[in-house]
Amino acid sequence: MTDATAGPRVTEATPSGQMLAADGSPLKKSLARALRRQKIRALLLIAPLLLFILVTFIAPIADMLFRSVENQIVADTLPRTSEAIQEWDYESGQPPGEDVFRAFSYDLAIAAERKQHTRLGTRLNYESPGLSSLFRKSGRGVGDIGEIYQDQFEDLNEAWEEPTTWATLLGAEDWVADQAAWAADEEGDEPRFRFAPGVRAALPATTELYAAYTDVIQVDDEDSVMEEDVWPAVYQALYEDLATSPDLSAVSGPTVGLLNEAQGALGTFERADYVALFEDIDEDWLDPQVWGVIKTFTPDYTPGYFLASVDLQKTPDGFERQPEDQRIYILLFERTIFMSLAITIACILLGYPIAYLLASLPLRTSNVLLILVLLPFWTSLLVRTSSWKVLLQQQGVINDILVFMGLVGDGDRLVMINNQFGTIVAMTHILLPFMILPLYSVMKTIPPSYVRAAKSLGATNWTAFWRVYFPQSVPGIGAGCILVFILAIGYYITPELVGGTTGTFISNRIAYHISASLNWGLAAALGTLLLALVLALYWVYDRIVGIDNVSLG
Repeated sequence: MTDATAGPRVTEATPSGQMLAADGSPLKKSLARALRRQKIRALLLIAPLLLFILVTFIAPIADMLFRSVENQIVADTLPRTSEAIQEWDYESGQPPGEDVFRAFSYDLAIAAERKQHTRLGTRLNYESPGLSSLFRKSGRGVGDIGEIYQDQFEDLNEAWEEPTTWATLLGAEDWVADQAAWAADEEGDEPRFRFAPGVRAALPATTELYAAYTDVIQVDDEDSVMEEDVWPAVYQALYEDLATSPDLSAVSGPTVGLLNEAQGALGTFERADYVALFEDIDEDWLDPQVWGVIKTFTPDYTPGYFLASVDLQKTPDGFERQPEDQRIYILLFERTIFMSLAITIACILLGYPIAYLLASLPLRTSNVLLILVLLPFWTSLLVRTSSWKVLLQQQGVINDILVFMGLVGDGDRLVMINNQFGTIVAMTHILLPFMILPLYSVMKTIPPSYVRAAKSLGATNWTAFWRVYFPQSVPGIGAGCILVFILAIGYYITPELVGGTTGTFISNRIAYHISASLNWGLAAALGTLLLALVLALYWVYDRIVGIDNVSLG
């Protein structure tokens, strides 16, 4: 019989030899149930920690990975263009046909009303400089296309000028009644616009544009569709619908006569030449390269950010290298790794003797010195970095001392700041405690009797240190190296202040894209590559040294 806390008690066996628990159930099933309950309790105990890790660590990384490939802004802002342009062949060397320009005029008109065309231009400007200003300029001029048809509809009948004409023509009868009741007292929000049955099938382009218009007016602007002027693009869409000779029998209402009148007079309307109109806005719209960029980035997901992170670019012709004067990221990755390794090595060379001294001194003395090691943690990082600027600049303290001692001439002062040297010096000072503390904690656990025993067996001081003491301190070196290297590879404040143009890290570029250029996709791709690089180096370290040899004492 077992203890109640350890599992179910066994009472007897069946004639077939199957063991039963105290409650009469099979022992195997009862044990599995008890084990399952134990696992559930253990999971509930660690659930808060798992939730914390998920929210603060896993979720941000997942979001970063998604942003590095996400490209939905093009397809979402230009849905009609994205579909129409797929039939266009970039290799032809000619701009797309009028159907693409027509679809683009609708998309751009809606985007301009929603103030989204500038965001789209900014996104495409990352791939081809100049597109941001082109979209901004075209957003202002695309309304002229719709006004060509607006003027003709209004000349045909002044009723087309009234927003109520459109609302009663396209709106459902029950919505018109609800809207009239709301207008009588104007309490609450205006009823959301609803189309009349059959009108969508008869006038697909018109209802699509008018739906976008009502969304902006009622939701974004919180105004009434009975009072705000209809977009010129809606007139343009109505002309295109009527030009297809639709069946208007399903359309009813007090203003349906205006629709029949317009259809009868359609032959007198001037038709817009979309290609020529966009050429008038800006001649760059006839450049196939512009449309090639739009077509290339219409998919919802793109490798473009990752390609840019390794100095490549996605073009209509395929993958190509960036222009030579724009290839900076491979250089920054190489510089980041080199300088992080240099800082780590410098911390080892400076931190090992200090940690050895702290571990060898009496406890009272080592505690006082350890406070000095920890003192930088109590000083602002900005203050420490600024102090190095004062010390290292050409008119700074160190150069003044060297000139005073006659080691350098006053006209030959050393350049020790705004370069790699200044970054390595400042970051070594900042990260040195992260090397000393793991070393010290491991060295304190090494019994001094081991070294004395080695000496008593005839070993010299160096042999006793190298063969006995040093191997036991390797776990502390490993822990310190991992701490310093990973902290160094992601630092950006100190390199930004003292690195100049040759001492900045890839992290500085990531910070720039997040806060200045707002190219979050590229920043996410660079961050993902940096994460992958750290994990790869961590794997190499584990294969060479072994993570089991890392210890914090």
